[in-house]
Amino acid sequence: MYAALFPGQGSQRVGMGRALYEASAAAKEVLDRAEAALPGLLKLMWEGPEEALTLTENQQPALLAAGYAAYRAFLEAGGKPPALAAGHSLGEWTAHVAAGTLELEDALRLVRLRGRYMQEAVPVGEGAMAAVLKLPLEEIQKALEGLKGVEIANLNAPEQTVISGRRQAVEEAAERLKERRARVVFLPVSAPFHSSLMAPARERLAQDLAQVPLKRPRFPVYSNVTARPEEDPERIRTLLLEQITAPVRWVEILRDMEARGVKRFLEFGSGEVLKGLVSRTLKEAQALSVQDPDSLKKALEVERA
Repeated sequence: MYAALFPGQGSQRVGMGRALYEASAAAKEVLDRAEAALPGLLKLMWEGPEEALTLTENQQPALLAAGYAAYRAFLEAGGKPPALAAGHSLGEWTAHVAAGTLELEDALRLVRLRGRYMQEAVPVGEGAMAAVLKLPLEEIQKALEGLKGVEIANLNAPEQTVISGRRQAVEEAAERLKERRARVVFLPVSAPFHSSLMAPARERLAQDLAQVPLKRPRFPVYSNVTARPEEDPERIRTLLLEQITAPVRWVEILRDMEARGVKRFLEFGSGEVLKGLVSRTLKEAQALSVQDPDSLKKALEVERA
């Protein structure tokens, strides 16, 4: 038994998905479909430039395509579907493609719009996000008391929390947190994701998502909003929209999976961010990434053990 994890923004890199495309017929089919839905996507993923790939409206479909391609390659090689699945932010959409809730082409077009709307919700430079390290959540919440314009955006690990909001408010929060001996790292992002400033993006995406059919997932997929597995298609539709302005409750998701007996985690797609968060959050868990033929082979050995 294992849980499938799918990464979000920040895990992209030029060349993502290419090795699996060349080695796996299933991955090739997924990526060819992605290219047909969004012409130019594969060139961007494989050749860059990095600045263009990093743009939110490009990065989101690229990560979704790479994550789903890795998952399909794993199934093609004899891997079994997961008992449970979750994705970090954008990755929740990839998890729903893997579970059959959303068709690949619909999801790719929607996450491109999601990225565009998120970028357009706040003028560049007016928002900011910062990672707060080595300080428990309770201490962070105390430091933010009475400070308007900054919110908790991602609960990534017990001592890794991300704050988001108006730049001035985030900078003031950073000073308060440093006084409490936290390490604060400003993130190279183009907008204050998972904050109430993203409300215009949520409203715009609602109109597009309403046009797309959702099916009941083949396996339970956790919502970032509730930190619980969700299976009702209309509830999933609502939660995918709420997710844009709500915090990512990743620590709670991993702990709930562990409580249900999950000890193995496979991260499908580009990078190893989620693998690292598992090891920081769950002491007894085993986590591996699946992003190329070598890591795929290793994951299959572990899953069959």
